[in-house]
Amino acid sequence: MEIQNLFDLNGKVAIITGGATHLGFAMASALGELGANIVIASRRRDLCVKRSNELKSKGINSLGIGCDVTDPIQVDQLVDQTVSEYGRLDVMVCNAGGAVKPATFVPNGDIEEFVSTMELNVNGTYLSANSAAKIMVNQRSGSIITIGSIHGSLTNDKRFYDGTGFHRGGASYQTAKAGIINFTRYLAMELGEFGVNANCISPGMIPKPDADVKMLDKCMNSTALRRRGLPSDLKGVVALLASEAGSWITGQNFIVDGGFTIW
Repeated sequence: MEIQNLFDLNGKVAIITGGATHLGFAMASALGELGANIVIASRRRDLCVKRSNELKSKGINSLGIGCDVTDPIQVDQLVDQTVSEYGRLDVMVCNAGGAVKPATFVPNGDIEEFVSTMELNVNGTYLSANSAAKIMVNQRSGSIITIGSIHGSLTNDKRFYDGTGFHRGGASYQTAKAGIINFTRYLAMELGEFGVNANCISPGMIPKPDADVKMLDKCMNSTALRRRGLPSDLKGVVALLASEAGSWITGQNFIVDGGFTIW
C-alpha cells in the first residue's frame, strides 16, 4: 500500500470525547482532514454542535453530541447514535478528562477532589473504551486511543511550576493519568485477538492561549526543541494511531512533549 493510502481515513468513523476544545478539537480536525466522519462529544452540547459546524464548513462530515463520559448510559447512547448515523465505529479517542480544580496535595488532600478527578479521567476513559470495544470486537477492527500525560509516567518538579500561575495537578491527576496508561496496555492485551488496537498519547505541556506568560516562557525554554507545544503537535500522532499506518502498533504510550522529559 502506498504511503498516502496508509493514512487515508475515507469512510471511517471517529468519536472524540472532549472534542470541542483545545487538544480534542485539534485531533478531531486531523482525523476529519484525512477523510473520517467525525463525532465531537462533550458535556457542552451547544459547543459540540458549533465545532461540528466548523468542520462541516471545511467539507468534513461531522456530528456534535452532548455526552457526560462519567455517565454509562450517556456513553452508550453516544456510541449507539454514532453507529445508527454512520453504520460503524472505527476510532474512539478517549480525550475527555483533566484536572479538577482546586487540586489538593498530600498531606492536605481532599478525598472529594481525588474521587472526582479519578471519575472524570479513569472512569470516563473506561466507559468510553468499553462501549466502543463492543462495536469494534464485532467488526473485528478498530482503534482505541486514550489520552495520558507526561505526569502519568513521572511526577513533576514543583519548583518548575511554583510562581507561574500554571496548574500543575495534584496526586489525583497524576494517579489518574498513570492508570490510563496501564489501562491502555490492558486493552491492547484483551482486544488484540479481535483486530482492535489500543494506544495512549501522553502530551507534554501544551498551554491554552490564555496561559500565564511566565509559564509559556518556561515551557519553551525547558524543552529540547526550545518551543512550547501547540494543539496541532498532536495531529500527526493521532493520525498514525487511527489509520492503517499504525495497524501494527498497540499497547504503546506515545510521549509528545518536545523533549521535556529527556533530562
